[in-house]
Amino acid sequence: MAHSEFIHLHLHTQYSLLDGACRIPELLRLASEYKMDSLAITDHGNMFGAIEFYLEAQKAGIKPIIGCEVYVAPGSRLEKKSAGIDEASNHLILLCRDEAGYTNLMKLVSIGYLEGFYYRPRVDKEVLTKYSSGLIALSACLKGEIPSLLEEKRFNDALKKADEYLNIFGKGNFYLEIQSNSIPEQKIVNEGLIKISKELGIPLVATNDVHYLARKMAPSHEALLCIQTQTTLDDPNRMRFQTDEFYFKSP
Repeated sequence: MAHSEFIHLHLHTQYSLLDGACRIPELLRLASEYKMDSLAITDHGNMFGAIEFYLEAQKAGIKPIIGCEVYVAPGSRLEKKSAGIDEASNHLILLCRDEAGYTNLMKLVSIGYLEGFYYRPRVDKEVLTKYSSGLIALSACLKGEIPSLLEEKRFNDALKKADEYLNIFGKGNFYLEIQSNSIPEQKIVNEGLIKISKELGIPLVATNDVHYLARKMAPSHEALLCIQTQTTLDDPNRMRFQTDEFYFKSP
C-alpha cells in the first residue's frame, strides 16, 4: 500500500489541556484513512498522552513519534520575573529520534515542572544543550523564538537564534517549521524562515499545528479556549485562534 509522503509532526491531543481537542482513537483512525504511516504527538509542556498514544498507534499499524511542544524561558529557567505570561516563554517542538531522546525528553519535561515553572513549565538553553542527544527540534509556530523575531522584522536576531539552536541540536537535528494557515503574519515569517534556511543550510519542514480533527470543530475549540481562559464566546477580547486552519489536514 502506498503511504502518504506527508505526516503531521506538530499535533496537540486532548492532553494539551483545554487547548488540544484531538482524541487519540479518532486521530489514529483519520491518520490511517489518509495513509499516514507515522504520526507525532507534541502536547504543550507535558507527556501525559505519550503511553496511550504509543500503544494505540502500534495497534493501528502507525509508527508513533513521541514529542512535546516545550516552553523555553527567554533567559534562565530559574529567573521568574517578566511582564507577563506572554513574555515568560517561547515555544519549541522536540521529537524523540531514539530511546536516548525519549529519556532526555522525559528529563526536560520534568525539569520544566520542578525547576522552571513560571505560568507554565519551562526549560532553558542550558538544559536543552545538556539533554539534546536523541532529539530533533523544530522552530515551532508563531510563538516560537525565531518566528517571533521574524514577525518583529528582526531578521539578524532571528538568524543568530537559528544558529544557536543549530549548535545545540547539531546538523540534521534542527528544522525550520513553515506553516500555511491563512494568518498574514505567517506569510512574513515563512519568507524569513526560507531565507534563514538558505543562509545557514537548515532544512525546512511543513507542519500545521493541529489542535482539532476537522475544520468544522473550530467553534468547539473556541469554546474550549474560553474554559481555559475563564471567559465567554461573546467576549470580543477573548483569546482565540485567528483562523479555522488548525485541523488535521489531509496530505
